[in-house]
Amino acid sequence: MAISSRENVGDEWTSDASLDELEQLATTAGAVPVGRISQRLPAPSKAFYIGTGKLDELVALQTATPYDVVIADDELTPLQQHNLEDRLKVKIIDRVALILDIFAARASTREGRLQVELAQQIYRYPRLAGQWQHLERLGAGIGTRGPGESQLETDRRLVREKIHHLEEQIEAVRRHRDLYRQRRKRSAIPVVAIVGYTNAGKSALFNALSQANVLVEDKVFATLDPTTRRVRLPTGGTMLLTDTVGFIHKLPPTIVKAFRATLEELSEASALVHVVDISSRYALQQTKVVEETLRQLDLAGKTRITVLNKIDLLLPSGSAVSESEAARLTSEATTAVSASEDTVLVSALRRWGIDKLLTAIGEKTDANRPPSGYDPQYGPSQP
Repeated sequence: MAISSRENVGDEWTSDASLDELEQLATTAGAVPVGRISQRLPAPSKAFYIGTGKLDELVALQTATPYDVVIADDELTPLQQHNLEDRLKVKIIDRVALILDIFAARASTREGRLQVELAQQIYRYPRLAGQWQHLERLGAGIGTRGPGESQLETDRRLVREKIHHLEEQIEAVRRHRDLYRQRRKRSAIPVVAIVGYTNAGKSALFNALSQANVLVEDKVFATLDPTTRRVRLPTGGTMLLTDTVGFIHKLPPTIVKAFRATLEELSEASALVHVVDISSRYALQQTKVVEETLRQLDLAGKTRITVLNKIDLLLPSGSAVSESEAARLTSEATTAVSASEDTVLVSALRRWGIDKLLTAIGEKTDANRPPSGYDPQYGPSQP
């Protein structure tokens, strides 16, 4: 059961649009959605997230539509989560916990697992108090006096130590990545990073451009760990192409913090390829989420190419796109998502527009010609 306490969630996202995405996240995590409830409120209720009337409605639904998990479309406070669980007698999770659960299932490398665990521990820390509230009812008296620390204090100390240990390990990963970036700079090979909203087709485009075999699924966060491949351009130049984790509406700050080492790859890139699922009815909103996230990461001024992907889904089944049709669709789609003039129309699945995109990347990164003294197969020649 999905719940939202605001009808309009801002940034042109309606409650229905946000709940549609929450349903997709829940399905990806293995849940079977059975219903949803939304309510217009100036701000979420401090006690229950939703109003008491809607809470009574949610309780009544347990008879008609049995459910064993309720997922909130925002991050809940520890108090809200505790009160909802106490009233509904079912498991309560929020959007952040749901995303972290998906990330934990998707992480396949040591770095990815470290980053997800750090985000989980940061999320868990303020919620420890609710796990021990039953002990507070004991009060002072027999069995509660004496030296030592409470179980809550012990748990908090252990989590703080765990967070510190994970941050040290991720910092080591960051330094290791920095060494690789320095070597890349010396080789003079431009690095291009693919960014975009989750499920926009980033990994499919990465495979089409690099002949790689990265997992492609019609699910959010199908790939989590970054992958880099060397790509030859049509004119003979070479670039390093990196596929990165997708962005999403209401991206939790804990995830941004935990994935700092990975996201630093974007700051070192010569250019960003922003992939937009032009077939999505929320393409404009998704584009704005990506642009805002890049701004928060101080990457708004980075050289950019916008790729309008999945153009085949806008055409009749089996149709090929003519040059005139491509020009018309490019103009309409570019206007629809407020993209810049550096826009390329592609279908990563059908490989439409791939050569044009490679040429555009070469022009943007000055990578159409191999660097002097550089062998594309063996790297820079020795002095």
